[in-house]
Amino acid sequence: MNIMVVGGAGYIGSHAVRLLIAAGHQVTVYDNLSRGHRQAVPDGLLVEGDLTDRARVVSVLRECKIEAVMHFAAFALVNESVADPALYYRNNVIAALELLEAMREAEVTKIVFSSTTATYGEPATMPISEDTPQQPINPYGFTKLVIEKALADYASAYGLGYAALRYFNAAGAHPDGTIGEDHDPESHLIPVVLQVALGQREKITIFGDDFATPDGTCLRDYIHVEDLASAHLRALELIEPGKGVCINLGTGRGTSVREIVEACRKVTGHPIPAVMGDRRSGDPAELVADNRLAKELLDWTPKYDQIGSIVETAWRWHQSHPNGYAT
Repeated sequence: MNIMVVGGAGYIGSHAVRLLIAAGHQVTVYDNLSRGHRQAVPDGLLVEGDLTDRARVVSVLRECKIEAVMHFAAFALVNESVADPALYYRNNVIAALELLEAMREAEVTKIVFSSTTATYGEPATMPISEDTPQQPINPYGFTKLVIEKALADYASAYGLGYAALRYFNAAGAHPDGTIGEDHDPESHLIPVVLQVALGQREKITIFGDDFATPDGTCLRDYIHVEDLASAHLRALELIEPGKGVCINLGTGRGTSVREIVEACRKVTGHPIPAVMGDRRSGDPAELVADNRLAKELLDWTPKYDQIGSIVETAWRWHQSHPNGYAT
């Protein structure tokens, strides 16, 4: 199949590109490189461009005979979305709608959309199923929910087929250590902790130890980036014209902040000093997926179901690329 991966120079998108190629698909990466990395894309696959340039997107879709799109090109920093919501509405909503219109014009009818657990906000019960009410509490989560709603409307009105995959906490790196996580600023817990082991930070601050969890620190569901990517490939096979599905992607297991720090200490052999800080506003005590629908519809089970193995792949990447993709 000819597939365009929008945002394929980013963290999750670049891993999806690798798996698509390995599965025999023809891949075109469309990315403006505002937050992605040219080095993460195999030679000859990158088309540099912006989604708001609809004529260019239509041209690429037609010239490359694209049959399906995977859309990863969103900004995903909660605090940034609160401080600058206009940026998120422009990039995550307006640009995504331009992509959908370009697909209509080029008669491309299949899309896998990168959504998020942030659409659920602060759920009252765990684990989080696809039926959990979606009540986002920040612009990032709301912009993703807007596109989920748009996809449903496009399916009903125009025959679009889609899968919206709601990620929990993406983590880890490609097993061979050649591509991985490189954000600026870095906000994800595992790479931040590993920066201490690399000597780039003095210590890690744990934000709150009085949550209603077994060790008092927040629980999150960490899903390996390769497992996320494999779910996208399986979702492609599920899509039907005029129909859509929304699916949670997580392991179904919560790991606490303390457990992450300890796993990083064990993997790296570094003591990784940790200090306690105050809770951050809006941090839920627990966010864990009910992943039964993914297992049922996608015949998908995470390969990386232990936090130690996830951290090992992340450490392999960060050791060989201490400054990310920068040379």
